[in-house]
Amino acid sequence: MGRLTGGDPSLLRRINSTVVLHALRATDCATLTEITRVTGLSRPTVEGVVEGLVGTGLVVEQAAEEGAARRQGRPARRFRFRAEAGHLLGLDIGAHRVTAVLSDLDGRVLGTLSKDVTETAPAEIRLERLRSAVAELLRRAGVARSSLRAVGAASPGIVGADGTVRLGTALPQWTGLRLGERLSRSFRCPVIVENDANAAAVAEHWKGSATDCDDVVFVLAGLSPGAGSLIGGRLHRGYGGAAGEIGALHLLGREAKPEALLSTTDEPLPPLDERAVTEVFAGARRGDRRARAAVDRFVERLVHDVAALVLALDPELVVIGGWAAGLEDALEPLRRELARYCLRPPRVALSTLGEAVVATGALRLALDHVEEELFAVESTVTARR
Repeated sequence: MGRLTGGDPSLLRRINSTVVLHALRATDCATLTEITRVTGLSRPTVEGVVEGLVGTGLVVEQAAEEGAARRQGRPARRFRFRAEAGHLLGLDIGAHRVTAVLSDLDGRVLGTLSKDVTETAPAEIRLERLRSAVAELLRRAGVARSSLRAVGAASPGIVGADGTVRLGTALPQWTGLRLGERLSRSFRCPVIVENDANAAAVAEHWKGSATDCDDVVFVLAGLSPGAGSLIGGRLHRGYGGAAGEIGALHLLGREAKPEALLSTTDEPLPPLDERAVTEVFAGARRGDRRARAAVDRFVERLVHDVAALVLALDPELVVIGGWAAGLEDALEPLRRELARYCLRPPRVALSTLGEAVVATGALRLALDHVEEELFAVESTVTARR
């Protein structure tokens, strides 16, 4: 460990606080002696830092059990990180529903609420449904809006760093929408806005099929497909936030859009009608010939789109997610065809988070923001006084 022997005292205090807070957050509770041993800080320094953290509300002294006090005399004081000291929201703004997920500062989910919305709903109606879902969720959980430390929001489309949807063809009136600014009017905390497939990739790396690898492509399969990717465990957004927009590949001289590929009639499926897609996959499983042919056409297109990403990024894992049912039928054909097209075929897995994947990723983005604030100083530097 490095030793900090001088410099700005305020920086020194910040480093010490960060180290102690890391140690407490990594365990249920700890004594001053245990914190001293883990952090390498002196006992007086730990005592002072813990006292300061208690004052901020981030740390609390754990009450001793009465029986333990009688048996052992005065027990050692124990402290814990107060995950309930603040709360986070993850928001998924989709074509058919909006979803809000609430958690504490450890990312433990306290509640989820979804509200249906039509795919043709204008932007204002969609945002109002989202605000209504948030208000109802907070009310049910008994959490004050002022307790929110950060909000993550995920949306279809190309999202700029400032939270503006640069291009959003999946939702009406979405292109050019200053989504981050609009959402910020409802909250007194930072709002982080991200593309839905990017958020899903973050979610799979956090709690899903990709927890064991850092080079991942997540494919949000559907009538408006997209992909998010992690390189070395970090989200790859591209220069303008448009990385992974495989839904635009149909513009490259391809006549058939996904709505036509998955149709079992002479007419394409209604735009963004994922329920109709699920029915087509269900028909294919039942042995319906036209449905089977439609699924085969769609999987062939999906393979080409995913293969382009795999050849460019060489991920260890490709995770497929999207509809609640039916996608498992695409896994084996995808594995088989990627083995034909790719120099080093990746592993292919189905999302384990299902419909919760985008909201979960949005929640993780909010948690990342809070952790950056709490642990802004590198925890690998240990200060001693």
